[in-house]
Amino acid sequence: MLAAARRKVVGQALLKVRQVAVVLPESYAAGGSERCYPVGNTRHFQTFCLPFLKGGQFKGDIRRSKLFQASGLQWSRSFASDNGELVDAVVPFMGESITDGTLATFLKQPGDRVAVDEPIAQIETDKVTIDVVSPEAGVIQKFVAIEGETVTPGTKVAVISKSDAGTTHVAPSEEKSVKDAPKTTATEEQGVNKGVSSVPEAPAKEKPKPPSPLPSRTSASEPQLPPKEKERRVPMTRLRKRVATRLKDSQNTFAMLTTFNEVDMTNLMKLRSEYKEAFAEKHGVKLGLMSGFVKAAVSGLQHQPVINAVIDGEDIIYRDYIDISIAVGTPKGLVVPVIRNADKMNFAEIEKEINRLAKKATAGTISIDEMAGGSFTISNGGVYGSLLSTPIINPPQSAILGMHSIVSRAMVVDGTVVPRPMMYIALTYDHRLIDGREAVFFLRRIKDVVEDPRRLLLDI
Repeated sequence: MLAAARRKVVGQALLKVRQVAVVLPESYAAGGSERCYPVGNTRHFQTFCLPFLKGGQFKGDIRRSKLFQASGLQWSRSFASDNGELVDAVVPFMGESITDGTLATFLKQPGDRVAVDEPIAQIETDKVTIDVVSPEAGVIQKFVAIEGETVTPGTKVAVISKSDAGTTHVAPSEEKSVKDAPKTTATEEQGVNKGVSSVPEAPAKEKPKPPSPLPSRTSASEPQLPPKEKERRVPMTRLRKRVATRLKDSQNTFAMLTTFNEVDMTNLMKLRSEYKEAFAEKHGVKLGLMSGFVKAAVSGLQHQPVINAVIDGEDIIYRDYIDISIAVGTPKGLVVPVIRNADKMNFAEIEKEINRLAKKATAGTISIDEMAGGSFTISNGGVYGSLLSTPIINPPQSAILGMHSIVSRAMVVDGTVVPRPMMYIALTYDHRLIDGREAVFFLRRIKDVVEDPRRLLLDI
């Protein structure tokens, strides 16, 4: 009897919580039997997960009613606290392939005033840096997380007071001991009756999570060096760890071989010099050399489609699209944004996309979706003064083109020695899939198109 009465009370509480006055778009599955609603018309919830009792139906203001089968309730954005004057800033959804990140740094301090959607902290993941933003305008009351801590989507980072009064400074270590303690107050019950979103506490007490062991800083093959004077030890960032792992995996997986050629940049540089002002006036972006190499790479991939393919197990996947990845060096590490459908773009569209992606990569605001995929990579080490290099393949691609610095060298043209602006280019490729013949022909196509861009107009 007592168990039946308890289930009845819990069921009534869940029905009360369903009366949240929010507008929710069509749901998507979050895993298991949970149903999640990404909310775009409110600052209080970025992802609204509604796992109710079996057969329960949400009765709030929903565009499409849904049935749910689950047993919990989760929030992944900030929500109102007991008195309605406090909101919580939490870690946002970080991407399909990212489950956690490291709280790298706080951009604000307790007592600082923040605006709506103003970044207050940065989460460093394996791929990108993600901002934790303030859901409301107000004053930071306290931090409830610690720099260097591993966090997951939905983890509370800070408490924002929408009023100036009552701002207190609480050390993260003091708050850490009580941030996970569930409390139910009469104010919450009143909030449910008035339509204010509150989280009901489950009757069953959750088991505390065991502390995760600290990652080992040393290995058998990499002994830790003894400390010395005038040295400082700094932990590797997650992005740097990820880059190191991927590059080493690339060396271990691919049979990499590099072939070289040299390109006379005279005609491409002359083309840019003659039309750069008219190009900028019409398209609002500068005409650079990178768009010429992207178009040349597209032409080369169309002539040698195996360069655009990839090995998958015992099969070869040939791609009927060309997505060019552009390696961009940033202060936090190397990122590789992707130019989608580069084969369908003209010079102006390529320059605009490169400019947009480069700015976002440098500012650390580039998204995971903008770096996902890519069938071929171009790396321009020449902007840093590199004369020659052997680039490493970006998995799961099969080849990468390396550009280098332009140097005036003595060249023989029509029997006469003349100075010419020359660039070495390198193609590193997976020799398991690509033979030397295809690799050399690809670089020859790059050379022919860059030295005579008119070939692109005549398709020869």
